[in-house]
Amino acid sequence: MAKYRKKPVVIEAVQWTGDNLRDIIDFTGLHESAKKWTWEEYEKVVALQGLKIFTLEGPLNASPGDYIIKGVQGEFYPCKPDIFEATYDRV
Repeated sequence: MAKYRKKPVVIEAVQWTGDNLRDIIDFTGLHESAKKWTWEEYEKVVALQGLKIFTLEGPLNASPGDYIIKGVQGEFYPCKPDIFEATYDRV
């Protein structure tokens, strides 16, 4: 079996605290599906249903503490804090 090493890539990420929705949206942009609401309505939806990150594979829920990562192709996805900390160093 062949072995592979992950290429060193610098990524951008923001940690979702549950209270920094504006920071997350500034980072990811507002998904088309959320543009039907006012900001206040959107905050209520996120408070009730959780934060959804729209990935290349479809929507995924992000829990407080998860990091939202911008991938090498400009895509976004959530990452659990323990995986993030094992995989990435701050630069």
